[in-house]
Amino acid sequence: MQKGKVNVAVVGAGAIGGVTAAFLARAGWDPEVVCKHQKVVDRINAQGLHVFGVKGEWLAHVKAVRGIQDLSGTKDVVFLATKATDCVLAAQELLPFLDENSAVVSLQNGICEDAIGEVVGGHRVVGCVVAWGATMHGPADLEMTSSGEFVIGNMANLPDQRLEPLREMLSAVAPTRISENIMGELYSKLIINSCINSLGVITGLTLGKLLAQRRIRNTFTGLMREAMAVAHAAGVKVEPGGGGKLDYYRFLADNRLMAELKRHVVIRLIGFKYRKIRSSSLQSLERGRQTEIDYLNGYICRRGVEQGVPTPLNRAVVNMVKEIEAGERSIGLKNLDDLVFQRA
Repeated sequence: MQKGKVNVAVVGAGAIGGVTAAFLARAGWDPEVVCKHQKVVDRINAQGLHVFGVKGEWLAHVKAVRGIQDLSGTKDVVFLATKATDCVLAAQELLPFLDENSAVVSLQNGICEDAIGEVVGGHRVVGCVVAWGATMHGPADLEMTSSGEFVIGNMANLPDQRLEPLREMLSAVAPTRISENIMGELYSKLIINSCINSLGVITGLTLGKLLAQRRIRNTFTGLMREAMAVAHAAGVKVEPGGGGKLDYYRFLADNRLMAELKRHVVIRLIGFKYRKIRSSSLQSLERGRQTEIDYLNGYICRRGVEQGVPTPLNRAVVNMVKEIEAGERSIGLKNLDDLVFQRA
């Protein structure tokens, strides 16, 4: 892929999509950005994307359009950065703009690659883990809050000549590596998100306050154990999380007292390091939007049903978040007491 000869689109101009588009534009890849809000489209076209944070501050000038149907033509590469809840509809709208060799790269939370592949064809989908952070402060006003990496891979673990050019392209945004076990990488991030995001919604607490409580740390470990049981049954080798520092197999292997104490210490330290972080799903709720629970704990539950593995704690979390979304339950610590009841 050569700059100026590759037609690139970024669908979604929120935190991750907007920052990705801005870095790609600065590196000369000329992405076309889709944003569903007209005032954001107008601001981007008039002023550009304002990006600041851990990698500096600048304005990136890109072309923005109101909807996928307004794209200028067939795209060689599409970075799909919508909310997980919008990914299937976006994939359907993308179909007229894809050719046989187009790459659709999922930048969502959770595991959306399967659902996207059912629409556009699995051969077009490239799995991607986003291991850096960003926040949207306002329309086209984006902060890159933490450094990290992209991990990309072919979902069938087949040789894929698109991966190296995509690695080069995404390296303009963050260090990018190619994995021969992208499902294991995606599942690794899924586990952490299913613990942190969902418990953050249920309690309304920041990560530091969340993981300071022993019973929440116990719930954290319980969710993780169910997810790993599903992965084992499905034949997924889960890669280490937390930048390679958290080996889930070793972390959960020993049930003796000292091992249990060590687990509490590790989880507590995670909470302290990222103590100010608020669940992205909680932030979605506060904006009047649905959470991505169906692609987080919900994904674990669906795979559990497929594999005949019970996931009562993850199912209880899904039910509770759905009740909060529907206005049938308030956010608060009391919900932890009800988790035990629902699980039973």
